[in-house]
Amino acid sequence: MIIRLATENDFPAFLGLAAQVEHWFGPMVEEPGFHRAVQQHIRTSAALVAAAPSGPDLLGGLLFGGSAPTYHVHWLVVSGEARGQGVGQALMAEAERRFGPGPATIEVITFGADHPGAVTSGARDFYLRLGFTPGEAAEAGPEGGSRQVFRRAMTA
Repeated sequence: MIIRLATENDFPAFLGLAAQVEHWFGPMVEEPGFHRAVQQHIRTSAALVAAAPSGPDLLGGLLFGGSAPTYHVHWLVVSGEARGQGVGQALMAEAERRFGPGPATIEVITFGADHPGAVTSGARDFYLRLGFTPGEAAEAGPEGGSRQVFRRAMTA
């Protein structure tokens, strides 16, 4: 697996990843706002991809932003066939490397405990395994499901 900055050529594959998770996150593939967000992250070198050594499909993608003292993971998706193989962890490690040394905080909004995708997607457990701590409730997702902020401190 190769973790690298996304390019404009990766945009269709980002939409392919989005299509796999629309049932949890709500519509994205046909949403101009999502297109703009992905393209903006790509233009500003704030989009990472996990690519297979061969083949056009992406294993995962991550959109990030912010600046010290608070960084944000805006979107992290791993393809269904690559889940549980370290793709998400590798994407997060590269994002953290790009954030630079702490002290700082990384925040991500993920499914609330009562969301249907909370267990099925593995997102909450993923962030807990990476040392994130559940925080306050966040605004509901576009599909109406609950969301929660997770945080982790980065040290120097």
